Amino acid sequence: MVEVAIKVYSTRQKISACCQQDSPASHETPKLGCSVGIMAYNEEANIAHTLAAVQAQQQLSFRIDEIVVVASGCTDQTVPIVAALARDDARIHLYTQARREGKASAINLFLQHASSEILILLSADVIPESMAFEHLCATFKHPHIGMSGGRPVPINNKDTFMGHTVHLLWHLHDRLARQEPKLGEAIAFRNVLATIPHKSAVDEISIQALISHLGYHLQYQPACIVYNKGPLTVQEFIQQRKRIYAGHLQVRATQNYAASTMKICPIFRQLLACRDLSMRTPQRLLWTLGAILLESYARLQGYYDYRRHKDYHIWPMIDSTKNLHTNIETLQYTPQAKG
Repeated sequence: MVEVAIKVYSTRQKISACCQQDSPASHETPKLGCSVGIMAYNEEANIAHTLAAVQAQQQLSFRIDEIVVVASGCTDQTVPIVAALARDDARIHLYTQARREGKASAINLFLQHASSEILILLSADVIPESMAFEHLCATFKHPHIGMSGGRPVPINNKDTFMGHTVHLLWHLHDRLARQEPKLGEAIAFRNVLATIPHKSAVDEISIQALISHLGYHLQYQPACIVYNKGPLTVQEFIQQRKRIYAGHLQVRATQNYAASTMKICPIFRQLLACRDLSMRTPQRLLWTLGAILLESYARLQGYYDYRRHKDYHIWPMIDSTKNLHTNIETLQYTPQAKG
């Protein structure tokens, strides 16, 4: 940890000095330069949509200098798809890893090559709205802000048990993050990190911990909407949630940092506060109780895996979350009423 912190601090000083030297004499505020990183493993179903959404971002206060795609051990058409798109956009740079080494390893490769002042990390299986990056980057006009994150909105059908469970989970995360930032799916942070822990199973929280330990503040941006897709089956939900909880336990133990979603009491308070979503009808109430049982069981499994030192830095792919089956030009977001 000490070695990483020294690298981080020296990098931070270097960037600060560069900003002072390159500052224009005019009073016009220069646009923030951003490097976008997309980590991909067999993302042929969605990678073209994600890249198109990145290219379509409204760049009012920032500019996208480069789009770095790290393809790790892909065995599908991800690499050819990205390579073809790179021929038409010089900002797209493709790096490949011969074998899958985990998302944290891919992020560290991105950190080696990223050259801009602000780094944006985007999951390869999400679609950001056209103003998403603008909202993410707007916070960095304040020098004390070191990291920001957006709001994931699932496209799952709410009228099914699993759809209700996924929507409820992310709605609770949104409410909690407004009080104590929990950043994920789409994040932006200052280019002050040399590496992140290569065994991390929850990269965003690991980055959040490192940025916080440097003395920077975090900013949740609910106006930054990114669409994702939650698991469609109970088995996949448990598989995903236990890995995340085990990862959070690992970060708490090794980086001395706890995600806000690990605290049970605030979750239940928010669950009661959004009863219009969770308890509006008898069916919704039953589904909510089922969701609580699923999440509790997944956390127990995650705790058991953590105690057994199960390695999750390379985790099983959740197939049902990989194809959003949607057109990014027709996506519309309607905020839910606060309960």
